[in-house]
Amino acid sequence: MPTSTIHLTPNPPHQTLTLDIPAEGVALEGRIQVPGDKSISHRALMLGAISTGETAIKGLLLGEDPRRTAACFQAMGVEITDLEAEWVKVKGVGLGNLQEPVDVLNAGNSGTTLRLMLGLLASQPDCFFTVTGDRSLRSRPMSRVVAPLQQMGAQIWGRHNNSLAPLAIQGRRLNPIHYHSPVASAQVKSCILLAGLMCNGQTTVTEPALSRDHTERMLKAFGANLTVDPESHSVVIAGPAQLQGQTVIVPGDISSAAFWLVAAAITPGSELVIENVGVNPTRTGVLEALAKMEADITLENERLVTGEPVADLRVRHSRLKGCVIDGDLIPRLIDEVPILAVAALFAEGTTLIRDAQELRVKESDRLAVMASQLSRLGAQLTELPDGLEIQGGAALHGAEVDSYTDHRVAMSLAIAALRSTGVTQIQRAEAAAVSYPDFKSTLETICRQ
Repeated sequence: MPTSTIHLTPNPPHQTLTLDIPAEGVALEGRIQVPGDKSISHRALMLGAISTGETAIKGLLLGEDPRRTAACFQAMGVEITDLEAEWVKVKGVGLGNLQEPVDVLNAGNSGTTLRLMLGLLASQPDCFFTVTGDRSLRSRPMSRVVAPLQQMGAQIWGRHNNSLAPLAIQGRRLNPIHYHSPVASAQVKSCILLAGLMCNGQTTVTEPALSRDHTERMLKAFGANLTVDPESHSVVIAGPAQLQGQTVIVPGDISSAAFWLVAAAITPGSELVIENVGVNPTRTGVLEALAKMEADITLENERLVTGEPVADLRVRHSRLKGCVIDGDLIPRLIDEVPILAVAALFAEGTTLIRDAQELRVKESDRLAVMASQLSRLGAQLTELPDGLEIQGGAALHGAEVDSYTDHRVAMSLAIAALRSTGVTQIQRAEAAAVSYPDFKSTLETICRQ
């Protein structure tokens, strides 16, 4: 198996993941589970916090992002038990009863925490809030949620014409609106729907394409009056609402499973089963893209768990083919583009990824970073304004690369390193802990020489 070690350097305090791949390569095999779905974990904590009664959550992702969500709501008077426990209990305060915090709310690197939380804070009467994040989050655009909230009557102030954190919010009663979002974004949609919980009347969000629907599913489960029109990509929520605490079982995150799906698909002799993965149709764009590339993936033991479709995913090595990934498929795989770019390196022909300009405002500019770092490994690819053009078949070699503190970049580079000859060092590899704290140990478990 590859030697896979973490080295801590004292200044700066970052981790380096070193993979030394033998000339004969490795193969991946076994049955594994991936961490709980990050999107569902955030929403379970938030809706539990504003519901009446207790919410019990099993399978909560223990990554840095959900921890930030929990800490923010604890600072607003919500009791949340030990996140390390099998069952995490959230004692809800009820809608409209969050307390004004005595300090700044810090979302860390979590855009989901900050953007979704803004909808709740802006509609919380008579409370003042200040929210911020780490250096990366403070550079990411917040106007996409601030603007519609201001149309509802929200009072929000911040840097760069109220578009960058830190942001200050004076909570007040908001008015319902029909918002036509220029982007298909679950964060934008969810923020407005959460704000609509406290409005008198119907709040509607219409998107240009379907984005992930975890918020809609969970709001319904907690008792909100919500309707969805799939044909027009519209969601309507009626307020004021009353939410009741629920039991939530979080499935494995398909975004985390995607790294192993690609790793096994591109590595000769590999066969993996990834158990208990959420296969919500608004999140399975990565499966459709890999199917277009002729990956050998089958869904087994399909079932429903707390309203979310779940399955075990079996993946075997196969000869991938280049394809075009664009259009309405992109919102359903936006987080998986970095690892799909790695898959494309080992496909026959050219893969074209378009309509993915949203990746420029994630934890890093993922298009620029993946293009530059994969090039260091010997990849042949071109950065486009809205995507990547990737030539398959290039022989990769070890090199020093950098995650730019982006968890999905760090893990994607590690998978690329599995098919590179020689030693690859990934700087700032600790970023993987944002969504996958056990990534390195799982990699070591499934690799064989």
